[in-house]
Amino acid sequence: MNRTILSLKFVNLADNILFSFNSISITWFKMRNIKKLMRISLLIFALGLVSCAGKNSAPSETPTRGDIIITVDESFQPLLDTEVYTFTQLYTNARIKANYKPEFDVVNDFMNDSIKVIVTSKKLTEDQIQYLRDTLIIARTTTFAHDALALVTNKENKDSLLKYEQVKDIFLGKTTRWKDLDAGSKLGDISVIFDNTKSGNIRYFKEQFDINNNLPGNFYAVKTNAEVIDFVARNRDALGIVSANWISDKDDSTSTDFINKVNIVAVSRALINDGYYYRPDQGSIYIKSYPFIREIYFISRETFTGLGSGFIQWATGEQGQRIVLKSGLVPATMPIRLVQIGQ
Repeated sequence: MNRTILSLKFVNLADNILFSFNSISITWFKMRNIKKLMRISLLIFALGLVSCAGKNSAPSETPTRGDIIITVDESFQPLLDTEVYTFTQLYTNARIKANYKPEFDVVNDFMNDSIKVIVTSKKLTEDQIQYLRDTLIIARTTTFAHDALALVTNKENKDSLLKYEQVKDIFLGKTTRWKDLDAGSKLGDISVIFDNTKSGNIRYFKEQFDINNNLPGNFYAVKTNAEVIDFVARNRDALGIVSANWISDKDDSTSTDFINKVNIVAVSRALINDGYYYRPDQGSIYIKSYPFIREIYFISRETFTGLGSGFIQWATGEQGQRIVLKSGLVPATMPIRLVQIGQ
């Protein structure tokens, strides 16, 4: 009897232990799965937050949004001021600061990776392009407009027509007096004034006339195109070199003030003696009858489609090219219509 009772108690005890063990196992199993579920839930929640944040916050830079600095040849300041102002008025989240410098410094900024977009009349050399490629940078060059280099004289100077060969002789130092051009001239020695020793204006003429040595002693540098015009306006013997961009916009008060200060010289064609002289106006630039014309380029090293790329695309599109047309220069990507007015 006692053995039977003891056996039953033992069986009951064993059942209780087994039940307790099973309960503990089930609880542990449930807790483990709950922890896994919590981890998955937290991960999904975190991803949801990131996704929402991405939807609610705009990218820091797009083709019409952001902050950039571009470096521009000082010769093209009037045109680029208008392009930047108009673009940033249309796209109010875009902020573009244009720094104006001589051409040499503009290209240096680009090669030193301090600036991603520049505006210049000088293409990169093959060595410069290869150097950038070696550093995994692709430079993209886009023609923006056609400009000319104008020769200006003092209002007292009556020599408003020059042959191409006469201009060349001045740059080569063969002609140094106004009497050499016009025996009846009452002016003295010719003082040639240009904007800067590092400028694209003087580089253009040195390349045009194959000048590898120093310029003649009667050549003098100031700092800017505006200073060239002011100097010529005050000195009757001066002959100035400026970008046509500074004197081409007949609707701009600054441009018309400069035009009224000086005479604009008309020059004959190079190697063509047709008896005509051409001023650096829109029509002569377009048909290339004026001998001293050049192109203006955007050069970019952006690695993505950012604000610089957006500005270039806009400036070379219809709206930007209309600004070029209005400025008195020739657009590079849209046709223009010339109207001949009868005498």
